[in-house]
Amino acid sequence: MSSMPLIFLSMFLHFISLIHSFPLAPALYVFGDSLFDSGNNNILPTIAKANYLPYGVNFVKGVTGRFTNGRTIADFLAEFLGLPYSPPYMNMSIRRSTPLTGLNYASGSCGILPETGNRYGKCLNINEQIDLFQRTVKSELPRHIKSSYELSEYLSKSIFIVSIGSNDYINNYLEPNLYETSKHYPPQPFAQLLVDALSQDLQRLYSLGARKIVMFEIGPIGCIPSITRKHKHDGQCVEETNQIVSFFNQRLPALLKYLTSTLQGSTFVLGQANFLGYDAIRNPSKYGLTDSKTPCCITWQNGTSGCIPLLASCPHAYKHFFWDGYHLTEAVIFHIDQLSHGPKPGREVDEITHMGVGTTDHPIPYVGR
Repeated sequence: MSSMPLIFLSMFLHFISLIHSFPLAPALYVFGDSLFDSGNNNILPTIAKANYLPYGVNFVKGVTGRFTNGRTIADFLAEFLGLPYSPPYMNMSIRRSTPLTGLNYASGSCGILPETGNRYGKCLNINEQIDLFQRTVKSELPRHIKSSYELSEYLSKSIFIVSIGSNDYINNYLEPNLYETSKHYPPQPFAQLLVDALSQDLQRLYSLGARKIVMFEIGPIGCIPSITRKHKHDGQCVEETNQIVSFFNQRLPALLKYLTSTLQGSTFVLGQANFLGYDAIRNPSKYGLTDSKTPCCITWQNGTSGCIPLLASCPHAYKHFFWDGYHLTEAVIFHIDQLSHGPKPGREVDEITHMGVGTTDHPIPYVGR
């Protein structure tokens, strides 16, 4: 399973939705885990699924496989860009039509390392997701975009978002009885292992035509119920776990800056996740929340896992931070947005407009998983 999704991205995109015509980009391509999964795991032989109520109880399309009660951050970003939601690639009917407004390759429970999450069944790690995107670029998009120049232009103007890595901790490194990684790597070398592999993945996306890529930090997973309810700790969060994850986040800015400077025409954006999530969990009333500890739905294993099928969720999901043992409620995004007036139009907005979502000098505030 994955951990905690984002809190907000909208304030940096609010003004461009008012002063620019839609769409702001031709397509949105989505990679990651259950933060972004819109139904790919429905098709895969895995128990890491969200294709049943109460998941989707507040979503306009109902149950789709999204690991929350409503929209994901990928959905909100699509709305701001003036695009339809990026549909799951594994849906055969979607694949046949190959929509030109983007696709979603994200897969719940998976990560950067190939073994991550495999105890739940088959999921798509980031390298396998890029394999599918390669198929899209080489075989499927050319059926609709005949000119190689036009295809390159289309991809270079599209937005690519990636949220990956939290499961490499939750479903790997932090499970020493199931995985060997923590026995072979201290926390900092393990973080470097992940970042080195991620670097190759992002460069591969670039080689396939991606030029505008947002990579999100991992959120404070030491605060999610699946961690806090299993480990003794002082305070609201398991700070030792947050510290371990911080070594990964600390390495991201230098990586993205290096890729932007060495890969011609590219812009790699850091989606800042950790601080806002931590602050909202520690100070929920500041964000219009009343509960930042208890999952809204009734979950397996005493609040530490996914929702139990068909059982009613809490009556006021908009007051809860957590939807299940890992993920946020849709409402958290709204609470943060309502309390944030957003930046005044200026350099940041101009840069976002040209890039599609931002630049490395003006990272996108985000609370992630």
